[in-house]
Amino acid sequence: MLGSVQAEIMRLKKEKDICILAHSYQGYDIVEVADFTGDSYQLSVEASKVSQKTIIMCGVRFMAETVKILSPEKKVILANPVAGCPMAEQMDREMITKVKEEYPDYTVVAYINTSAELKTVCDVCVTSSSAVDIVNKIDNKNILFIPDCNLGAYVAGKVEGKNIKLLDGGCPIHAAVTAQDVVNAKKRYPRALVLAHPECTPEVLERADFIGSTSQILDYVNSSDHDEFLIGTEVGVVEHLQYTNPTKKVLPLSRKLVCPDMRVTTLNDVLNSVKGTGGEEIILPEDIIRDAAKSIEQMIRLGS
Repeated sequence: MLGSVQAEIMRLKKEKDICILAHSYQGYDIVEVADFTGDSYQLSVEASKVSQKTIIMCGVRFMAETVKILSPEKKVILANPVAGCPMAEQMDREMITKVKEEYPDYTVVAYINTSAELKTVCDVCVTSSSAVDIVNKIDNKNILFIPDCNLGAYVAGKVEGKNIKLLDGGCPIHAAVTAQDVVNAKKRYPRALVLAHPECTPEVLERADFIGSTSQILDYVNSSDHDEFLIGTEVGVVEHLQYTNPTKKVLPLSRKLVCPDMRVTTLNDVLNSVKGTGGEEIILPEDIIRDAAKSIEQMIRLGS
């Protein structure tokens, strides 16, 4: 049954000239029918390059919005309309506008995991892999980093000469993992290397052997000679690594690392989206696209 659904998706996407994007946290059954898999920024860049005029995003809303911002001329469909992101929804444009009034001399650095509307009042976007480099390159020493205080704290510890203000926000899934979870996992698998995403708390990162973005964690395991790993990010990454590294032991650092918003998208959602009977087209006002694009363009400029 699974194979027949996948085959129908592959047939329809070719027939209708559709590009399917899957975030690295998606299930492997979805990854197998995707044209590109990666983090939100990687997928947005790939979407801007492809010839297809219809893009289906298997991920969450802010990712589909980012694709639309970078490719406003294309039709962008979110495979499951209820797939949101608690971190992206924690802060809105009105809130950050008021904070900016209190700190007018601060450059607002926004994690790409934010809504399109919020990006319109931010100066530059960053990804987890580019944040340290970009913050280092910003001329202003005063930085307001939003929304993830854990990623922000990690960046603050890696840069010098910056005054970084953080707000209380972040990914509730990564933040739920505790130092004790790391201790317990290492007791069970003492040989395993702990690879953690910088959205985890500082206490967890202190106990990690490697800290990196989703793509950096994937690359680390794929290229490592070591054969045992505890993965401190969403379990979808564990699933992918188990498929690509069958001779290595790849395990989740904690059972808490399951994102319900990432898990809500199913293979049937993808099928209905390519059929044209499901999903939601992302529609953004022209002024939102124009103003949000400025922070992403700054990210590309500073990150190059």
